[in-house]
Amino acid sequence: MDIKKLANSFARKYNTRDPFEIIDNLNAIVVFYPLHGVRGFYQYFQRNNIIYIDDALNVRDKKFVCAHEMGHMLLHKKSNAIFMDSRTQLNTTKYEIEADRFAMNLLVSDNELCDYADLTVSQLSRALGYQEYLIRLRYKDYNPNTGR
Repeated sequence: MDIKKLANSFARKYNTRDPFEIIDNLNAIVVFYPLHGVRGFYQYFQRNNIIYIDDALNVRDKKFVCAHEMGHMLLHKKSNAIFMDSRTQLNTTKYEIEADRFAMNLLVSDNELCDYADLTVSQLSRALGYQEYLIRLRYKDYNPNTGR
């Protein structure tokens, strides 16, 4: 599955890159709760998609966590990451990277990267408020030919 195409298809379909607006249109449930040490997680329970987000996070982090968990919802629906993390020796890093890629492709368009083409990764990280790791991950999917 092409993660960038998937993120962009949802952004086009709902005319927004705001994960909360998209999630609302998908009839998923978002629960804000004090999670103490966990930023968020996704659960598929009784045919409901539920995203839990730590209510202590700032607005930008809540938006990123929502987009990240939406990535799990769309890419890994049948995977129980909580079970895999806590009960098995399986490495879930691949799933986390895919969810991060989905989130960054949803939140930061190629056009936006094109607008900031003269910035370094560090500068762009500060400008957009995302960790440098996430900016580098987003650049892996960047195609400057789709910009303005």
